[in-house]
Amino acid sequence: MAKLITVFGATGQQGGSVIRAILQDDTLSKEFKIRGITRDILKPAAQVLLKQGVELISADMNSKESLIKAIQGSYSVFLVTTPAWGVAGSDAELVHGKNVADVAKEAGVQHLIFSSLLDVTKESGGRLKHVPHFDHKAHVEQYIRSIGIPATFVLPGYFMTNYTSFGMLRKGDDGVYTLAYPVGKDAQFPLVDIASDLGKYVAAALRNPSESLGTQLFAAADYYTPARILAEFEEVTGKKTRFVQVDSETYKSFIPGPMGEEMLENHLFIESPGYYKGQSLKDSHDFLERFGFQSTTWKAYLKENKSLF
Repeated sequence: MAKLITVFGATGQQGGSVIRAILQDDTLSKEFKIRGITRDILKPAAQVLLKQGVELISADMNSKESLIKAIQGSYSVFLVTTPAWGVAGSDAELVHGKNVADVAKEAGVQHLIFSSLLDVTKESGGRLKHVPHFDHKAHVEQYIRSIGIPATFVLPGYFMTNYTSFGMLRKGDDGVYTLAYPVGKDAQFPLVDIASDLGKYVAAALRNPSESLGTQLFAAADYYTPARILAEFEEVTGKKTRFVQVDSETYKSFIPGPMGEEMLENHLFIESPGYYKGQSLKDSHDFLERFGFQSTTWKAYLKENKSLF
């Protein structure tokens, strides 16, 4: 009898990637049936999942009662929490993560896989205190470890989609594409094609839970400097680029409100002490490749998405 895996954020980039990876894997597609959790089971993306045989449930992550119905019977759970972007002081992401962890523990879940990140406030020695979408995930990871539920932690890198969806590479009137950051050209960005690759790391963890339990997997293709990002962009697209380092106040002015401060400090953290504190990606890549998976390079992403620029 197939085991049940419950996937939060089923119609989002991360949950959707996990579901695709399971359905496309000859081993996991037989081992698991999938229950997807989404806020709106009627939207088109949800209907596509239903046609693929995914069970869909709507759940309120503020309500443990609602989560009990969502998680009941699950052998594994993939959890991603959503930041409360621009809402200063919100602890919603922390509450949601802890609620799911508590219910998963009570339901006897055998393998919780959490999309985590580092604690920016802690790792920066208190210098950077306004990146809650990192800190809250780190606190949820700490909580999961403290209650003793078997778990693996996948830490996504810097999304390649930032350059296509949010205009970080912007074409000027002179036809040159500008990348403006509040960090130097040698800062190390661990890039990931989130929709394509996050599920690969989760699938690898599911294929070998005995080795993945308790570990952190760094989901990123490589460390890329702004200089390399632009050089490869020019190579693939044939378009000209420039890098501009802007001061902190100018950068914050691009994004109004609390989110501007958050994005500024997020990037300052990437420069120092580093997105993953400079830790090597080799062990995560080796683990991925043992199961026949490979991460998507920036060049490959660009070739696939040239039309978006």
